[in-house]
Amino acid sequence: MQITVEKIGKKFVKEWIIRNASFALQAGQQYVFVGPNGSGKSTLLQLLTGMVPVSEGIITYTNLQGKEVEVDDWYKHLVIAAPYLELIEEFTLRELIEFHSKFKPFKNGLSFKDFEEFIQLPHASNKTIRHFSSGMKQRVKLGLAFMSDVPIIFLDEPTTNLDVQGINWYLDHVVHHTQNQLVLLGSNVQQEYEFCKNIISVSAFK
Repeated sequence: MQITVEKIGKKFVKEWIIRNASFALQAGQQYVFVGPNGSGKSTLLQLLTGMVPVSEGIITYTNLQGKEVEVDDWYKHLVIAAPYLELIEEFTLRELIEFHSKFKPFKNGLSFKDFEEFIQLPHASNKTIRHFSSGMKQRVKLGLAFMSDVPIIFLDEPTTNLDVQGINWYLDHVVHHTQNQLVLLGSNVQQEYEFCKNIISVSAFK
């Protein structure tokens, strides 16, 4: 899947958060959007996912067959891990995994039990999400992103709320489990994106 961005902008009230942004994101590559806090990294990622509409410009998804994907179908091709995205608090971990897999199946037919082992939370299978720590929730979000069988992965500030062990877990898996996928990060922490060869400064889009 390729994403083409042509002169997009996003305006909130009278302020332009992003303006005149143009670039192409190639299938199977890793990109990071960098910039200081408040520079618009999260906004840009939300524009690229279709969660937030652009105020101007065009975003195009094109599949490997060269066919354009309708905006209403973008969600089928991507997965997102971000601190501001809420998990369903009433579900247990196992119920959340089962629910997610109905929309985004796991890679290589990974079982629910093996997924819980992968995120190092097998003991919490029947625990309600509302009782998870912020770090546990972030590990669940990242695990779902890494293991969902989709062509595009969005990671916004991926190590937020993770302790040292959690950060090491992220670094151990982010490259190995995202091969051949288009990976898009928003970050100002170099450790999170050292594997990315493509760096795009959001500050240029002002």
